[in-house]
Amino acid sequence: MAKKSSSKIWWILGGIVLTTFGGLFGAKQAGLIGKEELTEVEFGKVKKADITERVSASGKIQPEVEVKLSSEVSGEIVGLYVTEGDSVVAGQLLIRIRPDNYESLLARAEAQVNSSKASLEQTKAVQAQSESRLLKSKIDYDRNKKLHDDKVISDAEFDQFNSQYLVSKQDVESAKANVQAASFNVKSTEAALKEAKVNLTKTTITAPQSGTISKLNVELGERVLGTSQMTGTELLRIANLNKMEVRVNVNENDITRVSMNDTVIIDVDSYSSTGRKFKGLVYEIASSANGLSSSAASISTDAVTEFEVKIRVLRSSYSDLLKGRRSYPLKPGMTASVEVITDRRNGVVSVPLAAVTTRDPDAAKEGEKKEGQEDNKTDEKKVNNKKDRIKEVVFVNEKGKAKMKEVKTGISDFDNIEILSGLSEGEEVISGPYLTVSKNLKDGEAIKKKEISKDKKK
Repeated sequence: MAKKSSSKIWWILGGIVLTTFGGLFGAKQAGLIGKEELTEVEFGKVKKADITERVSASGKIQPEVEVKLSSEVSGEIVGLYVTEGDSVVAGQLLIRIRPDNYESLLARAEAQVNSSKASLEQTKAVQAQSESRLLKSKIDYDRNKKLHDDKVISDAEFDQFNSQYLVSKQDVESAKANVQAASFNVKSTEAALKEAKVNLTKTTITAPQSGTISKLNVELGERVLGTSQMTGTELLRIANLNKMEVRVNVNENDITRVSMNDTVIIDVDSYSSTGRKFKGLVYEIASSANGLSSSAASISTDAVTEFEVKIRVLRSSYSDLLKGRRSYPLKPGMTASVEVITDRRNGVVSVPLAAVTTRDPDAAKEGEKKEGQEDNKTDEKKVNNKKDRIKEVVFVNEKGKAKMKEVKTGISDFDNIEILSGLSEGEEVISGPYLTVSKNLKDGEAIKKKEISKDKKK
């Protein structure tokens, strides 16, 4: 009985095994198991499109011309004739600083000039007297020299006339030097008088140009500091609000694409709610990076390098806003973001921007090296070789397989990128997900279209 039971169990187990293998074989034949796992991707088409290349930046609205007026003399403001926002014309009186001290200095300088001129006249009179005495001494000298030669007078008597003559000559030379010194003194006092007059005129501040008072920093009765060696107290600013600009900082990676007279689309934050855009032109590009110095460049190499670009806002783009009360719709200090249109091409072969990535064709071969195997090349050579090998590629859909193709690209915008070579119009390319295209997807990998959930569609 035991043998029959054992035999029966073995028959049952064998049947179960055969049934299991049969089911697995059938499922495999039906494609239910053992099927190759497919990578879900998103597709895009190679098509012709219009591409506009742009460089984005942000900055502030500023007047093209803004003059800062500072005090050159110290004192109390006794006259303030403008307020912030006033329009002024060149030569208009703006501020008066108490002139009392400078009027006193002017009077003292005038007195010193008069005194020095009187001294000059006095020294000239002394010179005339010395020349008269010299003339008389010369006559006496000549007369007595003849008598001395004729042995009429003694040597001692002649020496006395000779001495008087020499002294008279020295007196004349001394008088001439005194006259010259007095002349220099007159020039010195006249220069001091001129300086006193200029300082007195500096107590009245006038507008150097026509414009609008864009900033007023002082009040009536306030004391200001002025020096000739350094900038004094800033009093106010005069700006020409008819010519406005946007000053932006452009990264060094983008600055080479920006050119003079490039068209610019300007979005001013104050008008963002209305959807209003302004137009501008690039009219100045900095030749040196912001804050560039030899010491700073050598110390901080990780700092972001940016170049200042000035963009003139075209008045025609906001001429309709000049009507009514808003005579100056753009104010200094307003925040603005800009898009510089650096290139534009119509009807070029393009693919979605996310479809283009980079690959190292030899990377897979290098990955097959055994662990611990050393490379004889130096690290620097490895890096250089890797840079040389990296290519721009696109993955296309070929019968459910990802086929890697090398391409050459041109300009791009935020959506599409121009394809110069490597693809034909109508081909289907893989455009996402980003991580799959940029890193994970391999040549020849099986793919399928990614299903978009109903929630995302909504």
